Amino acid sequence: MDIQELSKWTDEQVFAKTRQHLDSLQKSILESVLQYKNFQNIANQNGYSYDHVKKEGAKLWKLLSGVFDEAIEQSNVRAILENKAGSTIYSFGDSSLIISNHNIKKNHVNICRGNPQILEDTEKRSPSVPVPNKVPLVDLTTAPELNYNYGRDSEIYTLKSWMVDDRARLITIYGLSGMGKTALILKLISEIQRKFDYIIYRGLEPLPKLGKLKDHLTHFLAESSASPLPEIIDYFRSSRCLVILDNVQHLFKPGHLAGHYLAEYKDYHNFFQQVATSSHQSCLILSSWEKPGDIETLEKENEYTKSLKIEGLGASAKDIFRQKKLQDESIWDELIQRYQGHPGWLNIISATILELFDGRAAHLIEREELFLGDIEAKLEFQLERLSELEKKVVHWLAIQDEAIAISQTYANLEVSQSKFWQIMQSLNRRCLVEKVAGQEPAKFQLNSIVKAYLGFSCLM
Repeated sequence: MDIQELSKWTDEQVFAKTRQHLDSLQKSILESVLQYKNFQNIANQNGYSYDHVKKEGAKLWKLLSGVFDEAIEQSNVRAILENKAGSTIYSFGDSSLIISNHNIKKNHVNICRGNPQILEDTEKRSPSVPVPNKVPLVDLTTAPELNYNYGRDSEIYTLKSWMVDDRARLITIYGLSGMGKTALILKLISEIQRKFDYIIYRGLEPLPKLGKLKDHLTHFLAESSASPLPEIIDYFRSSRCLVILDNVQHLFKPGHLAGHYLAEYKDYHNFFQQVATSSHQSCLILSSWEKPGDIETLEKENEYTKSLKIEGLGASAKDIFRQKKLQDESIWDELIQRYQGHPGWLNIISATILELFDGRAAHLIEREELFLGDIEAKLEFQLERLSELEKKVVHWLAIQDEAIAISQTYANLEVSQSKFWQIMQSLNRRCLVEKVAGQEPAKFQLNSIVKAYLGFSCLM
């Protein structure tokens, strides 16, 4: 393990224990000491005084001593961390997990991150029957890092209820790009893990053919079974499996209404239907920018199919500003409201505030015009997926002064009523339009950030 990897691993352990990442100076001190540099070199490199770096170093050794239950200091930090990392103890949430790297031999689990005692217990147990109350076999090798762990309590409660009480077989989590769907799933895993025998995460980018995906899944599941089973669904019946497929929107055709499968990936539709309608004890979670129409139909017909739309973070988004060390806390609520609590957008805006205003959030709020900055590139990428008729309707919605009733006919759109309803349904599934609560007849409006972006684009 090189210095960068050891530093990253150490930061993960600190976050798992304290819910705080190492700051930039702490990381610099750690990596420099691991390379046997002295405090004077570190001070010169970072533009601090020697006394300040020495003081911060002492705080860092105290922090690491608490995290690793060892008396860590400058002289022994490298030896202790390399020894700890070599034993591959990895904490995710409140429990240790066995993380497979696919190099699994029959009756022996070769892990890249896991607790040695758990490994020993795993090897002693029957290869075909997971032992109750033991840590599950988990493959998160392709999952991104959990970069925040705040908020989403109500969503976690809902998902746990569906999975544990309702025994949901197919769950779709959908929302705008950057809304925090993957972070929610990783947080959910840390709280739900002991309810399952196996947990597997797969991102659908690059997009695998269904046969190849099934091969990967069965390879992981078969290595701990006494004898291989014919199909994925057989493993879903014999064990309690949780499989997560992230970025499912890549299965769908760009330039078409939401949820239309690419021709060579239509068999995913049959797989999802099989998971939803077959009798088994497992759960498949899909994460997507848009909600597919076939999932909508399954949800109405099948009680074991659920879907959850992810909205903004609300007040818990203030933790983003605390991490970024923004000033003017009194206007944070307004900042959250302006950008809909969208964690991706708030991170972008926070970076802008730091870059342009030295962290003074009030300077951005003083502007009446909604500033988008680098958010525009994110929106452009998402809007590129729309069909031509969707783009036409979206631009029309952007110039409306108030919410529109879809029961009305709008002659200037030159779109039939039934086609207009289809388009609005698709835009709703993409989370680009919102139904106005309490309106009769039903009224819809364009997402305000999207509206601001399109209004600005028209002026260019």
